[in-house]
Amino acid sequence: MADLIPIAEADQQAIEALLDTVFGTDRHQRTAYRLRDGVAAIPDLSFAAVEDGRLVGSIQCWPVALAADSGDRVPMILVGPIAVSPLRQDVGIGRALTRRAIAVAQRSDIPGGDSLMLIGDPDYYGRFFGFGAERTGQWRLPGPFEPHRLLALGSGIPMQPGHVGPRIGATAQRRLAGDARGS
Repeated sequence: MADLIPIAEADQQAIEALLDTVFGTDRHQRTAYRLRDGVAAIPDLSFAAVEDGRLVGSIQCWPVALAADSGDRVPMILVGPIAVSPLRQDVGIGRALTRRAIAVAQRSDIPGGDSLMLIGDPDYYGRFFGFGAERTGQWRLPGPFEPHRLLALGSGIPMQPGHVGPRIGATAQRRLAGDARGS
């Protein structure tokens, strides 16, 4: 199995090449990319999978928010992109990366750690991680998306209409709750 390391320790050019391979060189036009315009990935929640010194997968998480029609602003975390080398798919690398990001987010004090969202396959993300579309039906995004693929997980997920977008000015890295307690 691959070793999971902080994404900052991985070769950034290799990550970009992997993302191009998995999602195509036009990936920056997708709605999920528009959700993270102008913000940096959250280092504590972004990981690389490495086998024998070679990058085989990556996950990045981003600070976003729901600007609710009521005027509330709810911090959330966008999970993804999750990319695994085509030569190493179907061996659990993507699941391991996703589980790690979810676990770290849920035990952290990062704003939105209890409100994770992604755009993805509802069968896969529901079966393996518990993501669902039950609370996202009234959300608007900055680009086209299939509503059944807009998924969320966590106790803080808002169930109200509003626009999801980048959380500009968010502090990308916060101390983990365990670190703050000295554990």
